[in-house]
Amino acid sequence: MNNLMLNDDLSQRCVVDGNTVPWLPSPSPLVRRRLLERNGGEVARATSIVRYDAGAKFDLHEHALGEEILVLDGTLSDEFGDYGAGTYLKNPAGSSHAPFSESGCTLFVKLRHLSPDDSERVVVHTRESPWFRGMVDGLTVMPLSEFGTSHTAMVRWAPETYFNPHRHYGGEEIYVVEGVFSDEHGNYPQGSWIRSPHLSQHKPFSVEGCLILVKTGHLLG
Repeated sequence: MNNLMLNDDLSQRCVVDGNTVPWLPSPSPLVRRRLLERNGGEVARATSIVRYDAGAKFDLHEHALGEEILVLDGTLSDEFGDYGAGTYLKNPAGSSHAPFSESGCTLFVKLRHLSPDDSERVVVHTRESPWFRGMVDGLTVMPLSEFGTSHTAMVRWAPETYFNPHRHYGGEEIYVVEGVFSDEHGNYPQGSWIRSPHLSQHKPFSVEGCLILVKTGHLLG
């Protein structure tokens, strides 16, 4: 892939319905991806939905600035283990692995968004880990990873949950895993990706309930 600039201006709000983005080939013949944002070629700062067909695999490769993965369905594997649906992975800067999937899987993947000083590998089985009460009734939170100003978490919204207006230092990024997430700007069904820049403000809510992956504080530079 040649150098590609897609939704790469981090100072701009961006909303993408991932269900409408075309599948594109990858270096592996059995792996396809839907590009949500990208800055670079095959080595790129990128956010994507990635689909491994049964038997797909990648050769051993290094992630110079790390990667974060949420397994949406199926099972991803590498030489360190198997990661079923709902598993969150953070592979730190400088780590390497050779991922594959025997039965197929779909992933939400972020590449080259981590600090080079963040050396912690994280594996969280979100369908088994505890939830904690959020800041308003109906909101529960599962912290996944943090480093410096950057925080990643799963957040579950019960139906008819409303949050206070607030501003995001370092920005916010959301991927809607289930249900419909909303704010004063619109409604975002399952598969939506929303990036809000540094110091942006909104008043989020969910009428029918939702499950979202949230990353905050990483859009300062």
